[in-house]
Amino acid sequence: MIAKFIYAFSFFFVLIACGGKPKPNNLQHQALLVLDSTTKEKLTSQIKESYQNILGNHDFNGSILVAKNGEILYEDYQGFYDFKSKSPINSNSTFHIASTSKTFTAMAILKLWEEGKIELDKPVASYLPRFPYSEITIRMLLNHRSGINNYAYFMVDKQVQSYKVKGKKGKLITKTRTIQLPVIVKPGLLNNQDMLNFMVKYKPSLIFKPNSSFTYSNTNFSLLALIIEKIVGKDYPSYIKETIFKPLGMKNTFVFSKKDINNYQPSYYANNNPYNIEKFDCIYGDKNIYSTVRDLLLWDKALYSGSYIKHKTLQMAFEPNNNDKPSIHNYGLGWRMINQANQKIIYHNGWWHGNNAVFTRFIKDTATIIVLGNRFNRNIYNSKNIAASFLVGFDSTSLVE
Repeated sequence: MIAKFIYAFSFFFVLIACGGKPKPNNLQHQALLVLDSTTKEKLTSQIKESYQNILGNHDFNGSILVAKNGEILYEDYQGFYDFKSKSPINSNSTFHIASTSKTFTAMAILKLWEEGKIELDKPVASYLPRFPYSEITIRMLLNHRSGINNYAYFMVDKQVQSYKVKGKKGKLITKTRTIQLPVIVKPGLLNNQDMLNFMVKYKPSLIFKPNSSFTYSNTNFSLLALIIEKIVGKDYPSYIKETIFKPLGMKNTFVFSKKDINNYQPSYYANNNPYNIEKFDCIYGDKNIYSTVRDLLLWDKALYSGSYIKHKTLQMAFEPNNNDKPSIHNYGLGWRMINQANQKIIYHNGWWHGNNAVFTRFIKDTATIIVLGNRFNRNIYNSKNIAASFLVGFDSTSLVE
């Protein structure tokens, strides 16, 4: 372990010696040092070995990209995009990035805030007049302090309950039963407006008083997508494409919605069986962006350069918003984070059906690890540890899914 640290530490000085003295590397001025070919080759070799040990040799089916200072150090494409046709994964293969989509929704909201079109501490009801919870603000949706439960938990027509019975020897045994609830959710595929209509009509109970705690909830970001639509006067998929994907050159990235169901590409269980499309698959804002590792690198570079939103705004998004309990883990405005003495890690993972996504940014080192998979594999969430092979002072603290 000490040898690995010394090895990595020596590379840090190689970077400085070969490329000259870099300018300060912070959110105010991201001056990226160009890596020379020798250093790049050595780092790539380290990353490849680490990747194989952590993920590549563990039934990985997907794509990975590791970048430093905006340069690709390593990328790999492994397995099948479609298991039925056996079509292989390549650099243009799009994957559902699940909750990593929240980073786009959050930044779109903050862009509107920069433009003076939205106020973060204004009630949601100011933008969605029928919204039934008067105390909840835009900021509380962004930082998951609204108290609203996940729509997948309240828009249900059945419920699994646990109960205890005495066994043959008189001991209590836990069993489960499925209870059919009144049919209150319309059949077929649901969209964001269906979700809001349900909340207006039935007013599901909040988990806690608004702004008193933190609970991660997809509903928050699905509502933010509706608010974006209300402000800009067009649907969320079109707006995100026009203002983010197209200007940044993200040609293989799009938001999946009802109009795309005929082109639905399934993800897969660990046994290679496909997930069929289901009722929540057309709700967006919290998920439903499809992208590639190369396109996500363009997003990463845009955030470092300040070409989409200002550095000062981004820094605000990276501030911890949930300080109820002391922890290095926190959530800002659309971003998870680990606040360490030697490194601030900004990231957002994702899971939806068989899709796993990792988008991890090591701010001090301007290094990024992006992993997308379409067959469920929990090892994908360990990919952050690849950074141990090329970053000084790396901390192996686990990331939250």
